Amino acid sequence: MTAHTIAETEALPDAAPRVDSEVGPLRTVLLHRPGNELKRLTPRNNDQLLFDGVPWVGRAQEEHDAFAATLTSRGVEVLLLADVLVQALEDNRARIAGIHSAVNERRLGIDLADALRSHLTSLPAPQLAQVLMTGMTFEELPAAEGASLVRKMHLPIDFAVDPLPNLLFTRDSSVWVGDRVAITSLALPARDRETTLTDLIYAYHPRFRRTGRAYGAHSAPLEGGDVLLLAPGVIAIGVGERTTPAGAESFARSALADGLAHTVLAVPIKQERATMHLDTVCTMVDRDAVVMYPAISDSLTAYPMRSDGNGGVRVDGPVPFLEAAAEAMGIERLRVIDTGLDTVTAEREQWDDGNNTLAVAPGLVVAYERNVETNARLEDAGVEVLRIAGSELGSGRGGPRCMSCPIDRAPLV
Repeated sequence: MTAHTIAETEALPDAAPRVDSEVGPLRTVLLHRPGNELKRLTPRNNDQLLFDGVPWVGRAQEEHDAFAATLTSRGVEVLLLADVLVQALEDNRARIAGIHSAVNERRLGIDLADALRSHLTSLPAPQLAQVLMTGMTFEELPAAEGASLVRKMHLPIDFAVDPLPNLLFTRDSSVWVGDRVAITSLALPARDRETTLTDLIYAYHPRFRRTGRAYGAHSAPLEGGDVLLLAPGVIAIGVGERTTPAGAESFARSALADGLAHTVLAVPIKQERATMHLDTVCTMVDRDAVVMYPAISDSLTAYPMRSDGNGGVRVDGPVPFLEAAAEAMGIERLRVIDTGLDTVTAEREQWDDGNNTLAVAPGLVVAYERNVETNARLEDAGVEVLRIAGSELGSGRGGPRCMSCPIDRAPLV
C-alpha cells in the first residue's frame, strides 16, 4: 500500500497541524491497518469485543489498503497507527506508560504481573507495540519461575492482555479541534486501553511534540465518533450510547474556555447499537450539507451551549438540530441528503454506514460502495463519491469516517 514510513514521517515539514471543520481539504490522517488483533476475534468473544461478526482479516487488510490508497491518490498524507506507535515507544517514558496500561495486576496477581512487566520491558519497540495492540494469551505468557494458580486456572486461550480490535476506528480515541488534540474517554471496557496508546503517541512521537491538548477532564465518557466540527467555531456532540451528558459538557466547557468554539450543540441520539455515535446518523459532506438518516432528521434536537461571558456556560434548548446548526454556522439552512430512497433502504444503508462518510474536501467524500442508493443521492446533490469496499471492514460497525482521524485540514476559504 501507499503510506508514509516512519523515516518519511520524521522528514516531513514540522508545521503545526490544525482541524477546524469536517470538510476542509484533508492533508493528514491517522489510520490503523487491520492486524493480528482482529485474528483474536472468535464467535466466543466477538460480542464482548464489539464486533458483529468474525472478519476475514486478509480481505479486511486488502480493503483497508485500498482505502488508504484512495486517500493518497487525492494528495492526503496517511499515517499508520502501528508505525507511529513504534516510533513513540523508542522513548522510555512511552514504554513505561504502555506496559503499565497493559498489565492488569488485579487479573494476574502480583507475581505474574511482575514477570510479565519484566518480559515486556525487554522487548524491542516493534514487538512491544504488537503486544500492546494484539494482546497476549496465557499460553503466550513468558515462562515464570514457580507454580502459578492464576496461570493454571485460566484456559490457555484466555487473554492475559486484552487485544484491541477496535483500534481500526481511529476516530474515537482522539479528536483534533483547532491546533489542539483531545484524548477522549471511551465508554466500554473493551476499549479502555486504546486511549492510552493514542495518548502516548501524541505525547512522545517527535511529530507531535509541540501539540497542545484540549479537554482535560477524561473521567466522563466522550468518543470521537460523536464529535462533528460543523464549521469553524461550531461543534456538535452526540449524546447517547457512548458519550454521556457529563462527557459532552466537559468537552464543551473546555472548547469554549480555550476559544476553540463559540457554540457547542449537544445532540441526543438513541442509545442503540445502530446509532452508537452521531456520525452513524449524520456526517458533513459539503460546507452547507449533511447526509442524514431520514428517520431522525425532523426529530433530532440540540442543546446549544455558549459562553455566558463570566467564565461559565449558558445552556439553551432543546431546539431543532438543523435550525440550531444553521444559525450557529451563519447560513440560511443546512442542506440534508437522505440515506436511501425509502424507509427500508434507508434503514439498511444506515446500518451499513451509509451516513458515515469521510470528507476529503468540500463536496468530495469517501463512502462504502455497498450503499448504492445513498451514494446515488449524494451524487445527485453534487457530491463526488469515492467508493471503497467494506464487506469485512464493516463488521465492527464503522465506515470511512470511523476509520480515520483527521490530523490536519486546510482552512475553508
